[in-house]
Amino acid sequence: MAVIANLTKQKLEAGELAIGMGVRLARGVDIAKVAKVCGHDWLFIDMEHSPLSLQTVADMSVAALDAGCTPVVRASSHLHHHASRPLDAGAQGIVVPHVNSAAEAERVVSQCRYPPLGHRSLAGGAPLLEYAALPMDEAMRLQNDNVLVVVMLESPEAIAAADAIAAVEGVDALLIGTNDLCAEMRIPGQYDHPDVVAAYQRMIDACRNNGKHAGLGGVYDDLAGKYIRMGVRLVLGGSDLSYLMAAARGRSGALRGIDL
Repeated sequence: MAVIANLTKQKLEAGELAIGMGVRLARGVDIAKVAKVCGHDWLFIDMEHSPLSLQTVADMSVAALDAGCTPVVRASSHLHHHASRPLDAGAQGIVVPHVNSAAEAERVVSQCRYPPLGHRSLAGGAPLLEYAALPMDEAMRLQNDNVLVVVMLESPEAIAAADAIAAVEGVDALLIGTNDLCAEMRIPGQYDHPDVVAAYQRMIDACRNNGKHAGLGGVYDDLAGKYIRMGVRLVLGGSDLSYLMAAARGRSGALRGIDL
């Protein structure tokens, strides 16, 4: 069948952990293979907090498809073309930040899915379909089935609406942006604060109640294990920048620790 399976979506549906690597610093397609070789399931290509161009995002997405590392793009806003253009260019998933209500989640679905679930504009020659010229109804169905639609909850308002957001047909996963949530709660950086733990529990419960997947972003230390044990499965493990910084600091520190 002329479709590249969404391996991350398959892992989530099997109840397995799906680990992502954020892309902010890299500009070459090699990062897709690096992420896969280093044990990551998905590439989180960040268009919200990086200067990445759509052309670079397209190149990385196609490379990730071939590497077997699901290309997932974070849109920079709720504008429809910030989701539809990366999808047309090869992304297998879209993460939309700052979704605060079911109505906003419905708009996200409308932008990311073809009818009958949404109103995404039809484009031919999809990388996801190996550029095959399939009958239009089959092409729409295959892409709807293989796209991962993720909405980010980053405010107390969003957490309060978690169950309604999770109930929206066409949303696959809810992901808490922990840094922004903490900032909005006026407890910046307190990732283990009881209110944050309660927010995760509410989001996880909403996902379980509605057959959706729970996601974690912004927690890159041992605390991540707590939220994974609570039920999070879509996990952003870190970014290319943070990984490089950690490895570079460790190596320079080891060399400077050598007795001369």
